[in-house]
Amino acid sequence: MKKIILIPTRINSKRLPAKALLEIEKIPIIIHTYKRAKLSKLADDVFVCTDSLEIIKICKKFSANYIKTSSKHNNGTERIGEAANKLKLKAKDLIIDVQGDEPLINPKDIDKTIFFFMKNKFDIVVPNIRFKFKNNMNVVKLIINDKKRILWMSRSDIPYGFNEKVRYFNKHLSIIVFNRKSLIAYTKLKKSKFEKIESIELLRALENELLIGSNSINSSSFSVDVIEDYHKAKKYLKNDKIKKKYLM
Repeated sequence: MKKIILIPTRINSKRLPAKALLEIEKIPIIIHTYKRAKLSKLADDVFVCTDSLEIIKICKKFSANYIKTSSKHNNGTERIGEAANKLKLKAKDLIIDVQGDEPLINPKDIDKTIFFFMKNKFDIVVPNIRFKFKNNMNVVKLIINDKKRILWMSRSDIPYGFNEKVRYFNKHLSIIVFNRKSLIAYTKLKKSKFEKIESIELLRALENELLIGSNSINSSSFSVDVIEDYHKAKKYLKNDKIKKKYLM
């Protein structure tokens, strides 16, 4: 069984254009993400998946593996689906989707999520982090039952505290684990109703009754969605211990 990390990345992000190329300590965000993913002890290899010639140029500069993909994909999951085809992965091989805008991703969290997938019988696994901030549409919140299955995802604050005060929410950490079978199943599905409304790609899987599990992670990682996140990431990376392992 191979375990391959694929990092889907595009240049034309709507909320923060060309964010993959924004630099933190003279290193582009996409390269921080790639280098940290390479520190995974369980993954066999890592590839950046992109249609952007600018991102490919950066990958070459920093000796990062990459796979050129089509510009027609609706989301990152479709993009890694093409990359998995090009790698000719087998049915039981694992594909780990790490979003390219996670410059603080912890390789231990990647490994914990891979291990959780291997020990359970979900089609897809997404880790979650507890947090308290409200009314942030850039953060995807999860409803998870006692069997660690995700029931729903939304940019709205869920659950809503009607009878009881909600002290924290569960947010989606940007790691998604598929096996080859579940990734193929996803890519054959049409864009779904609530996926279109919320712009959350995994709602396509939920609406088509694929089983998505979630492991809890204690992490400070976050995606860079808007300019405020970028400034926050620069501040956090100043004292980050993991960067010392790849910034020599």
